[in-house]
Amino acid sequence: MNDFSRYPEGLREVLEAFAANPADRNQMLIAYSDQFVEVPAHIAQRPYPQANQVPHCESDAYVFVEPLPNDAGGPPRLKFYFAVENPFGVSARALSAILDATLSGLPADVIATMPIEDIVPTLFGRNISMGKGQGLLSIAAVVKRLAQRYAYGSARTA
Repeated sequence: MNDFSRYPEGLREVLEAFAANPADRNQMLIAYSDQFVEVPAHIAQRPYPQANQVPHCESDAYVFVEPLPNDAGGPPRLKFYFAVENPFGVSARALSAILDATLSGLPADVIATMPIEDIVPTLFGRNISMGKGQGLLSIAAVVKRLAQRYAYGSARTA
């Protein structure tokens, strides 16, 4: 079994559940996809900015981030929002819902240091197509890159 100890607790629990129950993978992904919430209008409106578009994603996904105050000091906590323009983008919606549910509200530095390489194969299986896998990995990579900006870079204003 994979070692998910370097992931934030919520995401680690989801990854462990998928790894322990591969036969239930499709059902769990559909359940997460059903929990997907589109980016609210006060954050972004169509047409979405190209700067927020996820590269290589077949489902035309977008990632947005809102910094929240961190009462403990240090980097802000982050709230993530997602848009998936492909109406058949069940996988992109599922991953987005998982990342939102498990990472939103965490400090930027926690998200910035997590590995991303096990997320897609654990959630979607090792037989996922190269194109789809690359697009899904790109969603996780954009989330991590945005967190790194708030933790270490120029976006850190709060």
